[in-house]
Amino acid sequence: MGASISTMPELHEAVGVRIYSLGSRLQDYFTALYCFSVEAADGVEVVDCHYPDWAAVHFLAGGEPHRVSLWGETPQERAPFTANGPTSRALSVRLRSSQFWSLGLNPVGWSRYAESPASGVANTIVDGQDHAAFARLAPILEIVRENPGDPDGTARQIEDFLCTARSTRSPHEVQVIALHEALRDPAIGDVEGLVDRVGVSRRTLERLASRYFGFSPKLLLRRQRFLRSLGKYTRSSDSNWSTSLDGHYVDQAHFVRDFRAFMGMTPSEYVQMPHPLLESIFTPRLAEQGAHQG
Repeated sequence: MGASISTMPELHEAVGVRIYSLGSRLQDYFTALYCFSVEAADGVEVVDCHYPDWAAVHFLAGGEPHRVSLWGETPQERAPFTANGPTSRALSVRLRSSQFWSLGLNPVGWSRYAESPASGVANTIVDGQDHAAFARLAPILEIVRENPGDPDGTARQIEDFLCTARSTRSPHEVQVIALHEALRDPAIGDVEGLVDRVGVSRRTLERLASRYFGFSPKLLLRRQRFLRSLGKYTRSSDSNWSTSLDGHYVDQAHFVRDFRAFMGMTPSEYVQMPHPLLESIFTPRLAEQGAHQG
C-alpha cells in the first residue's frame, strides 16, 4: 500500500511542502500527511500562524528546533516530537532551517489512536514522547529520521506503520463519526440540531464532545462556523469578508468578535500577515475541516 502523492509548488522562497494522501484505511482517522522543508538564513525564522484545528503531531526529521506557542504567548523551543491537542486558539509557529512532518488526527482518529480525553490536552502543546495521549504515534519520529533524503519512501513507511499500529476501536465510534459529520453540516447551527442528528441525549453529546473533540458542543459549532467563513474567504477572489460569512452569523461585527476570540487579531490584521506555511495547504486542510461546505 503506497501513499498517493501530491507535490505542491513552493509558494514562498523559504518553504516547500509535499502533501501525501493516505490510503482509504486511514482517511477516516487522519488528515493528509505533510512534509515541510524550510530554508532560512542563520538566525532567521519563518513565521506563520495556524487557525484552530483538531489535534496534530509533528516530527522533526532534521535541522533546527521550532518555536511554537498558542497565539499571544511566548514562543517556546519544542521537542523533536511535538504534539498539540484540539485548538480553539491560533498557534504561533516560528521555524528555522529544517525538514519536518505533520499529521492531524480527526476526532474518530483520536478515539482510536489517543490514550486520554481530548479535553485534557485541548489548547495545549506537549512533548509527544512524554505524554501518554500520543504514545502510539511516537515511533514515527524514528521513521522520519531514518532517511530524510527520501520523503516519498518515508511517507510510505509512515502509512505502513499507521496501518499496522495497535489501535482500539471506541464503542462510541459511530456516534463520534455522526457528531463530526453534523458539525460539518452548515445547516446545523445549534446544539439541539446536533442532538437530533446524532440521536443521543444532550448530556451524552456533551460527554462525547469533551472526550473526543476537546470542547463543548456550543464552542465546536462556533469554531466550525468561523472556519467555514475563513475557508470561503481563502477560496474567493473577492477581498470582502462580508461576502464570505457563514449564514449563522448575525452580521460582520459578530464575525469579527469570533475572529478575535479564535485568532487573537482582527481579520484585516490576519490578511496582512504572510502565510508561508499555510498558503499552500489552505484548501486541503480547510476541506478536511468541512470548511468547503456552505
